[in-house]
Amino acid sequence: MGKVAADISVSLDGFVTGPDPDQEHGLGHGGEGLHTWAFSTDPVDREVLASATGGTGAVVMGRRLFDIVDGPHGWSEEVGYGAGLAAEPPVLVVTRNPPATVRLADRFTFVVDGVRSAVDKARSMAEDRDVVVMGGAQIIRGALEAGLVDELRLHLSPVLLGGGTPLFAGGVTPRTLRQLHVRVSAHATHLTYRVD
Repeated sequence: MGKVAADISVSLDGFVTGPDPDQEHGLGHGGEGLHTWAFSTDPVDREVLASATGGTGAVVMGRRLFDIVDGPHGWSEEVGYGAGLAAEPPVLVVTRNPPATVRLADRFTFVVDGVRSAVDKARSMAEDRDVVVMGGAQIIRGALEAGLVDELRLHLSPVLLGGGTPLFAGGVTPRTLRQLHVRVSAHATHLTYRVD
């Protein structure tokens, strides 16, 4: 059985989007630098992205992130999960209210009974591969708090956003993580932690 990994890019000041994310600016204003590594040709970045994408059997995301990736400037045939690799694992979206219409309907399943249920369903779909909780921040925090995450993978981007969506807001349960890997490229420091 694969792992459950929370995997997200984060700025040096702890944000996963810049200020005011919306349909036009999915990463918020100024947040594009968070994902520079995912589109770079740096061999470290390419290996990190290919390894994670290739090992993913199913993805869990929240409704806000879904609205961005299914929006007019979101995922396409060329860019999707895994950036330019455009992989198409099944994606489970945690939401109270599934949307009436979905642009990429064949890729998404909506789960209305919480993140634990979404992760359980993703595990059964992933077979022996990993379940990746890709965000947003609220879904990652919820999965961590529920004890569902085996690994936390952060892609620390060398940008200061000064505001936006914080990865860890107040109220997070204190815990010590075990560092497993650190890979450095020109565009990010890729950190992998074991969550005990």
